[in-house]
Parts: sequence; structure tokens; C-alpha cells
Amino acid sequence: MTGIPNWQNRTLFHGDNLKFLRAMNSESVDLIATDPPFNKGKDFHATPDSLASGAKFQDRWSWERDVHEEWLDQLQDDHPAVWAVIDWSRLTYGDDMGAFLCFMAVRILEMKRVLKPTGSLYLHCDPTASHYLKTLMDGVFGRKKFRNEIVWQRTITRKGNLTKGLAKDSDVIFRFSKSEEFCWNAEAVTIPYDLNDLDEKTRQKYCHVDKNGRLYQLTAINAPVQNIKSKLTYEVMGITRTWRWSKERMDEEIKKGKVVQTKPGNVPRQIRYLDEQKGKTLNNVWVDIPAVNSQALERVGYPTQKPIELYSRIIKASSNERDIVLDPFAGCATTLVAAELLGRQWVGIDIWDNAEEVILKRMEREGLSVSGELKTKTYGQTIHFTDQLPQRTDEMEYAVPFLRVKERVKEPDGPRWSRKKMYDYLIEQNGCRCMGCDRLFDDPRYLELDHNTPRSDGGINHISNRVLLCGPCNKLKSNTLTLSGLRNQNKKQGYMKST
Repeated sequence: MTGIPNWQNRTLFHGDNLKFLRAMNSESVDLIATDPPFNKGKDFHATPDSLASGAKFQDRWSWERDVHEEWLDQLQDDHPAVWAVIDWSRLTYGDDMGAFLCFMAVRILEMKRVLKPTGSLYLHCDPTASHYLKTLMDGVFGRKKFRNEIVWQRTITRKGNLTKGLAKDSDVIFRFSKSEEFCWNAEAVTIPYDLNDLDEKTRQKYCHVDKNGRLYQLTAINAPVQNIKSKLTYEVMGITRTWRWSKERMDEEIKKGKVVQTKPGNVPRQIRYLDEQKGKTLNNVWVDIPAVNSQALERVGYPTQKPIELYSRIIKASSNERDIVLDPFAGCATTLVAAELLGRQWVGIDIWDNAEEVILKRMEREGLSVSGELKTKTYGQTIHFTDQLPQRTDEMEYAVPFLRVKERVKEPDGPRWSRKKMYDYLIEQNGCRCMGCDRLFDDPRYLELDHNTPRSDGGINHISNRVLLCGPCNKLKSNTLTLSGLRNQNKKQGYMKST
């Protein structure tokens, strides 16, 4: 059923994440936090003699080698906005960026499908492709579902040739929600004040000290807009103003000693003690979590390992205890370990052969397991490792559906055809004839496979249900028109003579 996980908690799937994502039930995950390839154009290898020794992956992309015809069919038919980003990236950057975005697009579409309506996706990247990925995700989720671009400063040590530019020491994390009703826990991004190590800005703000040595600031309690007719307009300590509080609340705060008048005639102000504040709320630039360096206790040697603290903050901000966290690019399992530490359920996917060994070792390092058996108090005691696809128990919806047209062109039995193969077949069978208006053309480039209607608009795509149409017919066609209806409409529009 939709919304019901079709896998067990603490499952790590081994293999290509696309096939596992497609096998997961829709709306079954609360949060996705993942660190995919960045299109860096180089190979990555784990540190020799480390826990992750032997781990490697190639972050190089080729249009000819890495792009599947099936992906192109799906993206061009059902997600024109996404396809436009990919096509644009090939022109502005090159085929390698287009190939990388194709790879990511079909996976992000599935990630959106498996998210619950209240779910969020955090996608980790860097400036190599961040602007392309942002536009791609706008196409998948819709630009209004974009919530934050988080800039994570990995290190305070400046790297690079500073004589030619600025140091490159930050990554980008995009946060998108599936709907307007999403989980958000503000306390997760509120950092408690360290009274023994205050930053200069906080010291300047809390510059007063009471007789007990407590730091405080004085803040305004009069309303920004004064209205003499308002019920909140009354006299306090000889001063009449429109206040933020009711008269009853004001009297209570005065009794507590929280409202003072610095001298007669001054507007009363509120005392706010530093030690009573929750802390400093972060903005979208995170500078307080360092990268995993060579001496870090959590280091396993994986080439792109991220700190547990970083993903713990993400998980706390956008999920609650017992929620399900997914990482489709699990790598050395940082997201999964953080989820376990925070009492979340989790599921991961990775193609690396030694992911099982590393996750068990990391759980043991964090005091969560002994000899592979988890010793937590909730959700059972076993990690499940499998290369078997889960069986869908929902309505079998896919992020990239199939389309439907009225006139069917049956392709021969055998493997499903690509768009190009179907196009060549239709030209061979019908010549350069538009199947909408019956006009003959002297050049096949005037014809194109029909712009099938996406499922979101009522269509159902299938590669074998194809027609070749000219430009005007493609613009006029909808999934509600038969070809005869299309021809009649073409006659009315003057594209085709009446007979």
C-alpha cells in the first residue's frame, strides 16, 4: 500500500540505486539525506590500510557510455522542464554534465515519489554542478518547493591558488520539500550559547550585567505601530504607548522584575537574560562543523566521507524519532549511522561491495553494536543486507509514467525500442507522412514523434504507441483527440483541405 514501507528497518540494499528506488513503495520515506557524485571529472580512492580500503568510484561521465535510451524517452516525454535543463547543460558545459544530470534526474524523480507528502530531500553537492542541480530539482519538485541552499564550510584552512582567486572550501546542500506541509524542527538549528566563549556580536548585544553577574540586554516592548484606540494602549510607569502585551501580561512581567525604566521619562523596556535564551539560530551558512580530517576518530578512509555531526543536524531538523530516513548513495553510511544514533529508522542503498563491513564497524565504533548485533533499545536488533529487490505492495506508480495515444503502431516483438529506432521504423513504414493531417513532406526532419501527454495531465506513455506528427499537429494534439478528430481540427485551422 502507498505509504507503507516494503522493506525492513535497518536495510542496506546492494546494487544500482535506481532499480531499488523504483522497487520502493510510494510515499514511504520521511527524509532523504544523500551525498551523490559531484561530476568532479576524476577518480576517488579510499585511503590505503583504512577501514574503507579498496573503496573507489569514478566521478567521470560520458553521454555515449552512461546515458540510457530509456532515460531519454522518459525525460523527453514526461518531464520537459527537466529535459530542458539537461539539454541546456550540454550546450553550456558539455556532454559530461548532460550525462551526469540524466543520471541524477531519473533518480531524483524516484526520490520525490518515495517521499511522504511531509518529507524533504537534502542533496549534497559542490559548485561543480550545484547550479545545474538546483535548476534540475526546480524542474522535478517545482521552484516553490525549494527551501534552502545551505553552504557548508568544510575547513577554515584556505586551499587553492589564492593569487588567482578565492579559496574553494565549501559545499552546497539543497533542501527541497515535497509539499507545503513539511517537517521542520527549529531547535535542531539553534546552537546553545557558551557563556565562557561568546562571540563579539553576542557580547555587544548582552552588554548589561545584573548584581548576580548575569548578562542581559534591554529590548523594546512598545508596538511598532502606535494606535491610540487600541486595547493595548495604556500607561506604564508614567508612559502611555501601544504595547506588545496585554495589561495583565505587563503587570506580571513588572512583578517578576523583567520590565525596567532606566530613568524617569524613559520608555520602559524588557530585560532579556542571555542564560534564558535557547541559543543562536543558524542561518544557511554553516561554519561550525569541520570536515573529517586525518585524525578524526570517525574517519574510515572513505574518499568523500562527511561528518556525522553534519548529517545529524539535517536529520534532527527535518525528521522526528521513529521516522524513516533514506540515503540512496549510502557510501560509508554516515547518514545511516546518524539516523541510528538519533532513534530513526533507516534504509540505505549503495553499489560498493564492502558497505556491509564498514557499516557494522562504524556502528561498533559508535557503541551501537557488538559483532554485528545492534544493542539499541528500539526497533529490533538486526541490520539486513540484501541485493534482492523489495516487492511493491502499492499501486505500482512510477515517477516516470508511460504515455498513451489513440492510434497504435505495433512494434515487432523483442526488446523495447528507443525513440530513434521507433522514428526510423515509422519513416520506413509510412514515409514522410504526418499521421495527423496526412500531409507528405520531402524531408523527414519536418516530422517528430508525438508529444505525448504526461500522466499528470491524464496520459499514459508507452514506447510502442507512437505516431509521427508535423509541428502544427503536435501543438494541436491532446490525449483526448483521436487522429480523425485531430484531422478535423486541422481542417478548421487551415492546415489540411476538406475532402
